[in-house]
Amino acid sequence: MEPITEEEILSTKVPGTNFTFADIDYDYLIKFLALGDSGVGKTSFLYQYTDGIFHSKFISTVGIDFREKRVLYSPRGTSTQNCRIHLQLWDTAGQERFRSLTTAFYRDAMGFLLIFDLTNEQSFLSVTSWLEQLKLHAYCEDPDIILCGNKCDLNQQRVVSEYQAKQLAERHNLPYVETSACSGLNIRYAVEILLNRVMTRMEEMVTKPRDERRVSLNKSFRKRQDGSLMELRYEGEHVYEVYHGPERCNC
Repeated sequence: MEPITEEEILSTKVPGTNFTFADIDYDYLIKFLALGDSGVGKTSFLYQYTDGIFHSKFISTVGIDFREKRVLYSPRGTSTQNCRIHLQLWDTAGQERFRSLTTAFYRDAMGFLLIFDLTNEQSFLSVTSWLEQLKLHAYCEDPDIILCGNKCDLNQQRVVSEYQAKQLAERHNLPYVETSACSGLNIRYAVEILLNRVMTRMEEMVTKPRDERRVSLNKSFRKRQDGSLMELRYEGEHVYEVYHGPERCNC
């Protein structure tokens, strides 16, 4: 077998992305998944976060789609320089007929935005069912989740009170944020909370002795100084380093 050239490696697409290894100029690849019933505003939520725009026309997501954004993350309480994060935000279809397809993406996600519609009581009641699905299919039984009550700008049509939503969030030990994909209220804030939680969990996993590590993130990527890519895979109690370097690519 002929050796793989550096040009071939650099032109290879990074798994699960639309860009090649030559395009990598970030430290971590983080994947989030937006969940919730159909019509709660998941697609509008993600578009508002990545593009700062709101689509008034409602189009149901078929299967799954994703948006991307680059952000800087500053570890709290340290003098470490900012980390460059490439966020992938996966948008799932809320309809029951797509449920088996979307659950296949749960294990690869590192954090979850669980969204319900403040003007739709049924979407609020469905939160418990979505949480049960997460416990069954996510990378661990207590993944990082932010509960978002969307469409808070439609105050006249609201049927779920802030008290009800906070009670549910407290019962499941979840942060709760009221958002508006239309105005952009708290959209960025919700994602930032989730990113902080995921990065904190990952930092704690890396610094702990190996025998104290527990289930954390499924996997993440970190770029090394030589330009190669180191993938950290978290499986059960173990952390594996998979090297994607200039001599060989295990993708």
